[in-house]
Amino acid sequence: MGTLTIPMPREQLERVVRQVVQRQFAERLASGEPKFSIAYTPNLVVNISARHIHVTTEHLEHLFGPGAELTVYRWLYQPGAFAAEQRVTIIGPRRRAIEDVRILGPVRKHTQVEVSATDAIALGIDAPVRSGNIEGTPGCLVIGPKGVLELPEGVIRAERHVHMSPADAEAYGFKDRQYVRLRVISDCNTTFEKVLCRVDPKFLLEVHLDTDEGNACNLVNATSVELIA
Repeated sequence: MGTLTIPMPREQLERVVRQVVQRQFAERLASGEPKFSIAYTPNLVVNISARHIHVTTEHLEHLFGPGAELTVYRWLYQPGAFAAEQRVTIIGPRRRAIEDVRILGPVRKHTQVEVSATDAIALGIDAPVRSGNIEGTPGCLVIGPKGVLELPEGVIRAERHVHMSPADAEAYGFKDRQYVRLRVISDCNTTFEKVLCRVDPKFLLEVHLDTDEGNACNLVNATSVELIA
């Protein structure tokens, strides 16, 4: 299988180990057993999610040929997620194109293009802010080396969000689907409102901002980040 040919790097293995520890902590809390003698402290990570596309197996083969599989370019922070070697070109209704848009793996049930507001303007697309729902959204053309896909819907600006395990949610006092705030301290201090909490045992604690949001707060030079209710 294409996604298994590259060994998981050390940092990804360490993240998986942390995930297991977090899950055990959450299960112990849920069972009513005594808490650990050392309090659990969330390790907050904030990353910029640049423009990308998620694809179905069917659309992957349409774009890259029969039997095509995603191959790992770089493992991402969330366990099992990766940036693929495969890239495409997306074209908006005004025939404006953005090249080298990377596919993120693994394959999904729905094809979805995630762009920033600046990207959407460049493409001539009025991309709405969405989370997990692409119904009624604009489409675009997607060009691969073996085919062209006319996507009827699926172009969005991803709602800013935070992945967290039940242990993280317990530590913060947050719940799944709750909106919280993210405070970024840099030379351009910024507080982002309406950061959506996504709670799942398989998640590691990570906030995703798009390129525009990351640049606005100078995230790469931030001295601290904090989630607040």
